[in-house]
Amino acid sequence: MADSKSASRTLKPSTLMMGHGYDPALSEGSLKPPIFLTSTFAFENAAAGKRHFEGITGKRPGGADGLVYSRFNGPNQEILEDRLSIWDGAEDALCFSSGMTAICVLMLTYCAAGDVIIHSGPLYAATEGFVAKTLAKFGVSYIDFPAGASREELDDVIARARAQAADQGGKLAMIYLESPGNPTNALVDIEAVSAARDAALGADHACPIAIDNTFLGPLWQRPLDHGADIVVYSLTKYVGGHSDLVAGSVAGAKKWIDPVRMLRNTMGGIADPNTAWMLLRSLETVELRMSRAGENAAKVCAFLKGHPKIERLGYLGMIDDARQQDIYDRHCTGAGSTFSVFIKGGEAECFRFLDALRIAKLAVSLGGTETLASHPASMTHLSVPDPRKVSLGISDNLVRISIGIEDADDLIADFEQALDAV
Repeated sequence: MADSKSASRTLKPSTLMMGHGYDPALSEGSLKPPIFLTSTFAFENAAAGKRHFEGITGKRPGGADGLVYSRFNGPNQEILEDRLSIWDGAEDALCFSSGMTAICVLMLTYCAAGDVIIHSGPLYAATEGFVAKTLAKFGVSYIDFPAGASREELDDVIARARAQAADQGGKLAMIYLESPGNPTNALVDIEAVSAARDAALGADHACPIAIDNTFLGPLWQRPLDHGADIVVYSLTKYVGGHSDLVAGSVAGAKKWIDPVRMLRNTMGGIADPNTAWMLLRSLETVELRMSRAGENAAKVCAFLKGHPKIERLGYLGMIDDARQQDIYDRHCTGAGSTFSVFIKGGEAECFRFLDALRIAKLAVSLGGTETLASHPASMTHLSVPDPRKVSLGISDNLVRISIGIEDADDLIADFEQALDAV
């Protein structure tokens, strides 16, 4: 089993993905972990069974000492969670059956009637809908702020949220960020959010900062290093990376993750063994895949930037706003490979472009080996009210593109001929 240190050298995440958390001697010498298709696990003795359930139920802190039941844990999932923690420098991680399951269980863990959530905008439409519609049914309200908000604006938002919570008999339960935002790529100043939260609530607070890091993680942004407490992923995207699975995760310090684990134990929603096994496969190449896709995106955007039918690009490698560039310089190590293209015209022009693509596939999602393109205003963000779409910059002429690992020149030729059809 690979350890995080080899002699005096600390191993890099890409190296640890090949063996960390797995001992072949425990599985008949199998080089790769088998898929453990079982619903339950045999206890070594009755006392051990009791101890496991003391941890599972919270009677004893620290969780289960071993494997109990597949709604709680399993070998494939535990290896996956160990390796996910490495990428973000987290103490603990949990895997889920989808990114939205991870988000919903996380929010339900920390919110109660009367509480207020602060969140950045834009968010993925399903996340925003869960906050605005589902949590609202249980007496949880929210206040949102634009992704590029300044420290002064953040101080004001937190003050208003605390006052609103006091009026409702609740608390400020969570600050939830998505950075870059979907689909505009707008960045949030995580450090400013953390400083504003700490200034308002002091050191002894129970209000975590959670962030959806799907667009840049785990390679190009490590939010825990900049003041976030919990990192959220749709593992379906870059971590899975092959458009063949659906999963999600949260990671952070144990004090934040343990309560989420307790609710997952009750509700279920853990990733299944086969999906966890596939994610272990994917983690071995995530650095290679993301690096190649990022290089391709830079070449494609260099072509698109000068095209007469393109109004502008929402690409982190070509930021034209000083505030956003400052956030990028402090928080990000790469521009990613998902970006927005604003085509001159509107929905009709975008549809002609999308329908003319031959290599890139017309499909939602992102972060796969293949290039994908979609029209957020009429697809992923259709449920967002029109006035809010306008305020968030999700316009009818926006096309979201996720660049894959194909040959860059082939992709450029495909986009060129598709734009000819506009």
